[in-house]
Amino acid sequence: MYEFINAMELFVGVVNGLRQKQINLNSSLDEIVLEASSNNLAYVDNRRDANEKFGFDFWNSVKRQFKDSTDFIDWMKAQGIDERILYSKSEQFPDFLLKVRRQENKLTCGSLLELKDSKGGSIASFNSTLPTKYKSLDEVSIINGNKLVSRITSIMDGQLASDKNYHTFQRRNFYLIRTHKDNDDKIKISIVDGSFFETVPKEHLIYQMFLNILRGHLEKKDIKIPSELLNEIERSLSYVTDQTIIAASQTIEKASVRPRLRIMAEVHTEGNPHSSFYHKISERSVNLIIQVSPYKEKIIETISKKIPNIDVFTIQHKRNGEHVVFQIKF
Repeated sequence: MYEFINAMELFVGVVNGLRQKQINLNSSLDEIVLEASSNNLAYVDNRRDANEKFGFDFWNSVKRQFKDSTDFIDWMKAQGIDERILYSKSEQFPDFLLKVRRQENKLTCGSLLELKDSKGGSIASFNSTLPTKYKSLDEVSIINGNKLVSRITSIMDGQLASDKNYHTFQRRNFYLIRTHKDNDDKIKISIVDGSFFETVPKEHLIYQMFLNILRGHLEKKDIKIPSELLNEIERSLSYVTDQTIIAASQTIEKASVRPRLRIMAEVHTEGNPHSSFYHKISERSVNLIIQVSPYKEKIIETISKKIPNIDVFTIQHKRNGEHVVFQIKF
């Protein structure tokens, strides 16, 4: 159950914040997360707005360890964090990372959280990486092309960052999505498990994408090739599975530019929990949507104690089995 704790606590924090009118359904998604999880954040990408707009000093817990700001800034520089980065909008993936914990002598929690805000009913496109169930800090560093997120997260996680598995530990991904953001009657907000989007392994998704591109070109040019050759090509493409290699700049002989591919993803209607396929997800509701697991009853018991009278039901994902939904209407 531990890998769901971050999402459970975030959900409870959002509901309490709304009930206490500290936030509302139209608040900035950044503000919603900061209000609900301020003490549990290991990384905030937009530290500038967090500080200037919402009065949240991401570095406050670290600053308290030093006598003055000069010592703090000097120490941060020694950790590889330049002063200009402290309160910047880094434009790195992800938007937030939550702190890791240790349970039964193993790392847990530390979830990634991406924000997706949309004026319509569709989920905003994923522009930097394919949505998945898990990612490690090592993968995050390769996606970003630098280790800034890893360095900041390591500082905030303190001693736990010295664990030998810290950078390779697979962290659960969650997505805070809002649709119809400017329509008070239709607005929906959900914290969604990455399993709702990753219905086939990303490795399979990548090579099938290239295979589809090849087939499209063959069809357009009316080129017929033997099925045996096409099968051989498919076997070869099946090795093209690493998004981090695909996204890297390529050096081509005699070329004066270094081309690179950037994989983007649009959510299929059946993979959008706010679409008409999932009519139980009500308008003006806040939801936690996670894949059904052996811990289902324990999770239901835990959340129900914190939010009495919450609606709990399951929906059948069109492509990836049952997901349990915790819903509060406003």
